[in-house]
Amino acid sequence: MMRLVRFGPSLLFLRGDVGALKARIKELFDVEEIPTDDAIRKSSEFETILLVTPPEEKRTVPPDTGFLIRQSAKLVLAEAINGGLPADRIEVESTIILLHVPERVDEALELLAEKFGGKTMSQLEALNIGEAGDTVISVTRKKLSSPVGPEDIDGAILVRRNFLSVYRELLIDIPMILFRLLPEWNELTIKIYDTERRYEENIERLMTVIEDLDLGFIVGEGWDWDYPRPFMRVPVYKLKLLTWEKPERVKFLLKGIEYVGYKRLCDIDVFVKGKKIHWTTLGKYDSKFELAKAAREELEKHLSEDVLKRLRELDEKLAAESVDRAPGRGG
Repeated sequence: MMRLVRFGPSLLFLRGDVGALKARIKELFDVEEIPTDDAIRKSSEFETILLVTPPEEKRTVPPDTGFLIRQSAKLVLAEAINGGLPADRIEVESTIILLHVPERVDEALELLAEKFGGKTMSQLEALNIGEAGDTVISVTRKKLSSPVGPEDIDGAILVRRNFLSVYRELLIDIPMILFRLLPEWNELTIKIYDTERRYEENIERLMTVIEDLDLGFIVGEGWDWDYPRPFMRVPVYKLKLLTWEKPERVKFLLKGIEYVGYKRLCDIDVFVKGKKIHWTTLGKYDSKFELAKAAREELEKHLSEDVLKRLRELDEKLAAESVDRAPGRGG
């Protein structure tokens, strides 16, 4: 399922003797100090960034460097207290909520500012101005399954409200917001077929790619029958996808998981309004193998590292089990 919203890292300010605090953080959490932008860029949802400042500092303005701790803020705070971290006080930055909007970002920011009564600004400005009880909605065109750095944020809304109430409303209103921004969605039907009936692995490969690339919303799925030739009925797994991508782009990317080298692992057909997209419409390729090779190269540029690793594991398993097969059903 497409991921449109996730939390950013928690930013904690530790006020006190800077040298002593940094030394103890390195010892307690076994981490090194890095630029704050790098810490944000490398962080995942619910992880924590510790920011050290002198005791007289009152503002929640991130310093140039910090410590990325790959644990939730509550675990980090417990460890800090129990480990005797020499902080005079600890302050919390506004909560960051990341929102993925593929296009028309300026309109999205206007909609969000109006809905939540917030102000549009850069993420850095929002973090500088915002306080512990505030929420920063940061809008990005980048998929949320990937690391999102400050340079990937197209704008932010500072909302003077608790993050839980903002998050709950946002989850409910996301479909409405997206349909206002992108009224022309494509509804695709995708069918996957494997003569050797290894559907568990092939469905996982298909779903993983759709989810990791944020190709759209899966609004229905299940088993069906297909009729490749008269009087021949074969089982297929079918899903319906709502997407803002061009249908030909989806077809091209999915072609990258049909083959490993010259071995076909499954057949994937993509339909728009009941009409199948034929591979010959995707570009000037001399063969399906050439097309599949180009599609796989494109896939590997965009898939996250862990998903690509899992995809290769499944590919190897299926390729090892495969027998020589006919060229497929023409898709």
